[in-house]
Amino acid sequence: MVNKHYEQAGVAMTCRSFAEYELMFALDKEQLQEGPILDVASGASSFSAEAAAKGYRSQAADPLYSMDAEAIREHGEREIELSTRKLDAIKDVYDWSYYRDLDRHRAMREQSLQRFIEDFKRHEGSDKYTAARLPELPFDNDSFSLVLCSHFLFLYQEQFDEAFHLQAVRELLRVCRQGGRVLIYPLYSLRWERYPALDSMLSELSSEGITVETGVSRLAFIPESTEFLILKKSS
Repeated sequence: MVNKHYEQAGVAMTCRSFAEYELMFALDKEQLQEGPILDVASGASSFSAEAAAKGYRSQAADPLYSMDAEAIREHGEREIELSTRKLDAIKDVYDWSYYRDLDRHRAMREQSLQRFIEDFKRHEGSDKYTAARLPELPFDNDSFSLVLCSHFLFLYQEQFDEAFHLQAVRELLRVCRQGGRVLIYPLYSLRWERYPALDSMLSELSSEGITVETGVSRLAFIPESTEFLILKKSS
C-alpha cells in the first residue's frame, strides 16, 4: 500500500474519453449496442458524445449540467490545471503505461473537455445531459441496459457515508432494466484504500437477488485498483 495519496476537497470534475471508459469497464460492442446507456456523475467526460458518434444511445447525468457550457468549460479548465499539479507531486505512485506521461494525461483531459462542451451545446435543452445528483435520479424504473459510474462512488468514501453509498447504488439499480448491468469503478478511495463497507453492501444486495461480480479493469493507473464492480439485475 502506498503512503502518498491524492488530496481532494469536494468532488472533482472528471473529463475522460470513450477510449478510457472502454478500458476502465472492459466494454464490448454487444453491451454498447444494446443501449440505452446512462453515465452517472459523468462530469465533463466525452463518453456520451463519442458514444453517440459511434451510433450508440447514451445519456449522462451530473449536477454540473445546471450550469451553461462556458461555465462548465471554465470550471473544467481550472480543474485540469489543479489536478495536473496534484498528480505531478505524487506521479511516482501511478501506473503510466496507458497515459505515458503527465503531459499526455493533461492533453487527453483537455481533449475530452472540448468534445464534451461541443456536444453539450448541441444538445442544450434535451435529455442527453440531465442535471441530477445521486442518490436520486429523475429517470423511470428499468430505463437503461447499462449504467456506468466512474470515479465517484467509493472514491469519496471520506465525504459520503455508508447509507449514502447504499442508497446511491440502489438508485443506479432502479434505473437499470431487468437483465441489465451497473458498472462502478474504482473500488478504492483517494487514499488507495478499498471501500470498507463494500463486502457488507454486496452481501445485502446479493440477498435481494442482485448478481454481484467483479471485472478486471484494463485501465491501469490508480495504485492497486484493478477491479470494477458488476451488478446484474435478474431478467
